[in-house]
Amino acid sequence: MRLEARAVAEKYLEPPATTEFALLYLPFEGLYAEVLRRPGLFEQLQRESRVTVCGPTTLTAVLNSLQMGFRTLAIEKRSSEVWKVLGEVKNEFGRFGEVLARTKLQLQSVANSIDQAEVRTRRIERRLKDVEATPLLDSPGDGPAA
Repeated sequence: MRLEARAVAEKYLEPPATTEFALLYLPFEGLYAEVLRRPGLFEQLQRESRVTVCGPTTLTAVLNSLQMGFRTLAIEKRSSEVWKVLGEVKNEFGRFGEVLARTKLQLQSVANSIDQAEVRTRRIERRLKDVEATPLLDSPGDGPAA
């Protein structure tokens, strides 16, 4: 068992390209029980060779456990990415608020200019009304002869 565990470790374990551990599947429950019966053998294989022995009844449980662990790692990685994006969005939103405030000031300035133009337009219209209302004075020689 020790030799087989070492051979599996040498052949299949190359972190970070692979996991840091391997599973050694024993196809017979009696063989798996024999490994567990020997004091310290199971732990020694895990500690020295980074190989976990699995039997027919435990393989599914071990694989499900590993799958949940890998999912948890993936979620943690994604959550850190999400927090990073949220931080960037928060900073960008602050800058957006500044741009929006400057745009508001510019729009208020334009609105004030339009109000001033309307006041001037009304003044000009009043003056023009006065001009239209004033009759033209007849100049000498323009009227009928007496």
